[in-house]
Amino acid sequence: MIHGFTSTPESFAVLEQPLRSLCVPLRMPLLAGHGSPSPEALIGVTFHEWMADAAKALQLLSMEAEKIVIIGHSMGALISMQLAEEYPSTVDSLVLAAPALKLSSLLAPGRPLHFIAPLLARVIKKWDIKPVFAGPDYIRCAGQYAWAPTDAILSLFELIVRTASILDRVRVPVLILHNLNETTVLPESADYLYRRIGSASDDKKIVWLEHSEHQIFCDCEREKAASAVFDFVADRLGVR
Repeated sequence: MIHGFTSTPESFAVLEQPLRSLCVPLRMPLLAGHGSPSPEALIGVTFHEWMADAAKALQLLSMEAEKIVIIGHSMGALISMQLAEEYPSTVDSLVLAAPALKLSSLLAPGRPLHFIAPLLARVIKKWDIKPVFAGPDYIRCAGQYAWAPTDAILSLFELIVRTASILDRVRVPVLILHNLNETTVLPESADYLYRRIGSASDDKKIVWLEHSEHQIFCDCEREKAASAVFDFVADRLGVR
């Protein structure tokens, strides 16, 4: 399970016990620069380091399992697809939750102001990242940063572009989870991914949530999301 940008593996808490009940080994790597007392730990960190952390976890898990299902949230979904393309004989399938291919930010790749992002980064060294949830009473994802260094955000943008370029080479079964009304990753990101990914038409599916915000596994529909993931993994294991 690969967490998202500025988050931690704790964002998958709702999934851990159900998946362990299937008696499968798990790995939940903490990506470089994350999980520290301050977001300053992300300064100078690039997507290459996040990729390396995830690849190392995949390689360790491959010593215990012949085939691996990767569950990635947001940026973690991008890394998951990179690993599926690089290790096709090891990765059995993917769960991609709120895949961060089409961000709502006007500065993100494919958005109107993306061309000025590098210029802004010269003068603005950090950006606030306000965690958004469907309502004030819903669980928060522990350890999530409130801001991020601009250079780390630009590296995330680079990862988005790189991942979009390899979608047709990702050909494993895939479950996509997304929110109809979220404000961080545009809902069209899921549709775009569904059309572009190289998986066979009967090996890909989108499950839409109606009320959640970006942190799918921490918000008001986390149980519904966890149930969809559990069913998918169980089906891949052939235990249902």
